[in-house]
Amino acid sequence: MVPKKVFFTKGVGKHRYELQSFELALRSAGIEKCNIVNVSSIVPPDCKIIPREKGIPLLKPGQITYCVMSRNSTSEPNRLVGASIGVATPKGKNAYGYISEHHGFGEIGRKLRDHAEDLAATMLATTLGLEFDPDKAWDERKQEYKMSGRFVRTLGVEQTAR
Repeated sequence: MVPKKVFFTKGVGKHRYELQSFELALRSAGIEKCNIVNVSSIVPPDCKIIPREKGIPLLKPGQITYCVMSRNSTSEPNRLVGASIGVATPKGKNAYGYISEHHGFGEIGRKLRDHAEDLAATMLATTLGLEFDPDKAWDERKQEYKMSGRFVRTLGVEQTAR
C-alpha cells in the first residue's frame, strides 16, 4: 500500500456544532464520501503530486482514504483560524519527501503556508542528517530550498476562516 499519487485539498465548514462543521469542511474539500484515516508525513519515492481536480474523481464512495490532515476550529465569534499543509520533495527520483501540518490562530494564509513548508523542509533535512536553516537555504529566485547541494521543492495549501 504505497501511494503512487497524492493531491492537496482544503475546505471550510461553519456550524454551531463542531462535528457538523467538520462534515461541512470535508464537503467543501470534496472528500466527504471517503473514510478518512490519518497518517503521518512521508511522500513515497516516485509518488506524483497531482492537481485536486484530477485527484477528487479518483476517489470512490466509502473508500478508505489516507490523509495527512491539518485541522482547526473555534467557537469564538470573529476569531481568525487557519490550517495548512506543506510538502518538501527532493528533486530527482528515488527520494522520499515530507509533509507537515500546521494550524494556528490570527495568522494570515501565506504565513500559515510558509510555516508549514518550512516545517516540511526542516523535517526532511533532519531525517536525511543534513544541517538546515530554512532562512538561509531559501533561494527566492528559484523558489526552492538548497540542502547540502540538493534542491528541494516545497508547496503548500492553506485555509483560513472567521
